[in-house]
Order: sequence, then C-alpha cells, then structure tokens
Amino acid sequence: MKSEAEKKLKTALDESRLLILGAQVLFGFLFQGVFQEAFEKLPFGAKVVQCFGLLSISLAVSLLMAPSLHHQIAFKGESVPRAITNASRFAGFSLLPLTVGIGLAAAVVFEHLYGPNVGLAAGAVFTGTGLVLFYGLGAVLRERKFIQMPEENEPTPLEIKIEHMLTEARVIIPGGQALLGFQFVATLTKAFSDLPASVQNVHVAGLCAVALSVMLLMTPAALHRIAFAGENSRKFFRIGSRFVVSASVPLAAGTAADIYVVFVKVIENQSIALTAASAALLIMLGLWFVLPASTGADVTDGER
Repeated sequence: MKSEAEKKLKTALDESRLLILGAQVLFGFLFQGVFQEAFEKLPFGAKVVQCFGLLSISLAVSLLMAPSLHHQIAFKGESVPRAITNASRFAGFSLLPLTVGIGLAAAVVFEHLYGPNVGLAAGAVFTGTGLVLFYGLGAVLRERKFIQMPEENEPTPLEIKIEHMLTEARVIIPGGQALLGFQFVATLTKAFSDLPASVQNVHVAGLCAVALSVMLLMTPAALHRIAFAGENSRKFFRIGSRFVVSASVPLAAGTAADIYVVFVKVIENQSIALTAASAALLIMLGLWFVLPASTGADVTDGER
C-alpha cells in the first residue's frame, strides 16, 4: 500500500505532466511559427516578441522537468518530503514563464490579425488572466493544512520507485516529442531552405540530439517489457533511472540548437543567437544537473 508521501509525489508528477502538455503545444507553435510564410510579413518587433516567447516557454518546460531529475539524482528515487516540496515549488515557478509565454504568443497572433494595439491588449489580457487564475486564485484558496508535508522516512518500495521513474519519463518525453515533430516539419519549409547551410546543419544536429533523447526516454518501457517481462527488479530500476537522466542531456542540446536557429532566422545576428542559445543551455543544465547535485539529500538506498 502506498504511503502518504508516495501518493503526494505521484500526484505532483502527474500535475507536472498536465502542465507540460500545455506548454509543449505552445512551444511547438512558437518554434514552428517562425518558419511559416505569414511570419515574414510581421513587423520586426512582433518577431522579437516571438523569440522571447520561445525563451519563456523553454524556461517553463525546464522548470517542469526539473523535479523528475532532482528525484532521480538528488533523492535516488526515494519519496522523501523534500522531493515533494521540490516538485511543488518548481511547478509554481514554472507558471510565471508559462503565463508570460502565453501572453507573448497571443500578442503576436492578435497583432497579425488585428494590428499592434489589439495585439498588445490581447497579450496583456492573456497574461493577466493566467496570473489571476494560477497565482491569485491559489493565494486566496491556500490553506496551510493542505501544504503540510508527510513525515514518513521509510524506504520507498521498489515497485513505487519504478512507477515514479516511468512517470518521470512521461513527464519529460512530451517536450522532446513535440520539438522533434516540428523539427522534421521545419526542414520542408521554404524559410528553412533560405537559411545559411551552417545554420541548417545546426538544426539537423539539434534534430538528431532530440531524436536520441526521445529514444532514450522510450527505452526503459521497452526494456521493462522485453528484457524483464514486465517484472520489477533492482537492475531495471538502476538502468531505467540512468536512461531517464541521460536523456535530458541531448534534449537540452537539441533545444538550445533550435533556439539558436530561431534567433538567427529572426534577428540575423549569430552572436546574439549564440548568446541566447548558450544561456538557455546553461539554465537547463544548471536546473537539471548542477542544482540537484549540489543539494543531494541524505537518503538510504540499498538497491543501488
């Protein structure tokens, strides 16, 4: 039977999946929109807004993925109270860049349809509505008895660890799948063919990196069914956890590569594009690896 901590952590991971599914759709629009024919007709300011929207959603996705990697790296798959607190905090932090990204995307779309004044108003309304619903309503309804963390310190059963690990793979993979699909589609557009060969090669390298990430994230499920016949084992948990963690490296590289491509396409300045891509890469690696490595928990895991 699941403990209170295990139930709370599973709920937190499921909520991250819900949020990231919405973020991935918006991320896909902001990336793929740059390669559409109508995008060329937008004012330069609107194109820059699209770039910042992409960065904002990238940050939101990075924050939503962070709890899964913290759980595996810092907490070794244990359902400790700090893992639940981490998941709640990162989800809360992610809502701000997610809301800003929604507002920026709305501003671009409504400016294209109705002009800059309507675009500005729409962006403000979308952002304001999101902030009220996500933060304002939450602050009003917040009750302390609901935010107390469970105190259980018992080791997490192996089957629960595996269930959480597979859930965490499902948290991370939507962003990779969405980006991979749009990366393939982008190569068939005229706007892509007009890019310099070097920038096209960066995109292809990013596509390959994201494809590798998606395959790494799918591997634990395949191994569990093929190699272990669906049975839970310590060896499978070790292998599966490593695949989930390692998949985030090429995903970060592929995301940064396409941020570079988008900025080159819009701003036509490779130095600025490289700065934006490098900043995004460092933020992702910092959130996913440096932070959990520096805040590791004192947990006992005899299964490793």
